[in-house]
Amino acid sequence: MRVLKALMISAALTLPMGPAAWAQALITVTGEATVQSAPDMATVMLGVTTNGATAAEAMTANNAALAAVFDRLKVSGIEERDLQTSNLSVNPNWTGYDGASTPTINGYTATNMLNVRVRDLAKVGEVLDASIADGANTLNGITFEVSNPRPVQDEARKSAVKDAHARAELLAEAAGVQLGRVMSISEQSGYGGPMPMFRAEADSAAGVPIASGQVGLGATVTISYEILE
Repeated sequence: MRVLKALMISAALTLPMGPAAWAQALITVTGEATVQSAPDMATVMLGVTTNGATAAEAMTANNAALAAVFDRLKVSGIEERDLQTSNLSVNPNWTGYDGASTPTINGYTATNMLNVRVRDLAKVGEVLDASIADGANTLNGITFEVSNPRPVQDEARKSAVKDAHARAELLAEAAGVQLGRVMSISEQSGYGGPMPMFRAEADSAAGVPIASGQVGLGATVTISYEILE
């Protein structure tokens, strides 16, 4: 029994005394970077809005106009995979809100929004011209993208790590300590994505001036360094 107690006491002396025994002094910093790149793809957000005495009439007119837009887009070289409906709605048009009478329905409005991915930027103007000529009467904007963002994103990650290291060195020097090993590193998810940086001049394509400019892909990393006294 005495031997067992002696073994237990010996083991207790050699084991850590808890998490505090392993506590380390750290410098934790966040580094950011953005790398600019010329886009090679665009998404045009357009749509068709039509009116009718009934919901069916409004929708029938909308379908006909949108079918013409589809046909012209395909002639322009847009593939089926690059056409996606983003919103479809039919709503009544209410009148009589002046307080003198009960509001009533005065016809219906049908709206069909379409996202068109254009893989050849030289065709963006042509796509806009063709769509408007064949019935598209709503344009919600254009976004420019990089079809293969990984290489650009990786450069941004490298630059973000360098930025973090420079900040850590500055803080360590100001505190009179030295940096040790990297203890942890993480990347903030959901950061980055295209950020349009438009040029002053515009490239004219099929009569519609389009400025693709550049997009910036960003990265943010958080790094913890060991502090050496």
